[in-house]
Amino acid sequence: MSRLASIVKRARVLLLDFDGPVCSVFAGYPADTIAAELRRALVDQGMSLPAELLDEPDPLEVLRYSATLNRPGVMRKVDEVFRAAEVAAVRSASPTPFAREAIVTAHQTGRRVAIVSNNSGEAVREYLVERRLTRCVFSVVGRPADDPAKMKPDPVVLLVAMKSLGAQESDCLMIGDSVSDIQAARAAGVPVVGYANKPGKDARLAEADAVVSSMAEIAEELSEAEL
Repeated sequence: MSRLASIVKRARVLLLDFDGPVCSVFAGYPADTIAAELRRALVDQGMSLPAELLDEPDPLEVLRYSATLNRPGVMRKVDEVFRAAEVAAVRSASPTPFAREAIVTAHQTGRRVAIVSNNSGEAVREYLVERRLTRCVFSVVGRPADDPAKMKPDPVVLLVAMKSLGAQESDCLMIGDSVSDIQAARAAGVPVVGYANKPGKDARLAEADAVVSSMAEIAEELSEAEL
């Protein structure tokens, strides 16, 4: 039995990162465009931007920066702008090939699925409704409101999801496409599979328990390991 098959066979709960394993959130509404909107929100509130933020393409990093200003009202405004943009973005998101099959197969084989994401819970739920997947997903835990510091690699979103499902660490399997996903899973004590969706990414995810290049591999193993 392969390492991947062994991990999947034991899993009773599937913890999925959202942007990557489920869909490409910013396929139709680019992340760098949203990052620019968040910078504009900071400037509109009288904040000056450090040089390293001026060309930052990741809106999550702009949000993280806003939390370092010790200005809760400013941070909340940036987060508000970001959440609205994310909800708009998921309407043109590109589904990850075989992600739907993996989620549906997990559900059909008696497993529970939770989405644990640094994206907002509102955006995740909007996507699930649009794609008719809500019946297959038991829990959605997006980034903590008003506390960007608790985004992954902090394990809090995983821990909240596990608590909501009454799941132990040994019941779970995390699937993520970033180093922060691997770190969060390790901190939560959960086995983790890296989703290497780009060339060369498997090396960056080498600390995972297993690495796949397609969600089809997850769907296949789930179908062969009915509970």
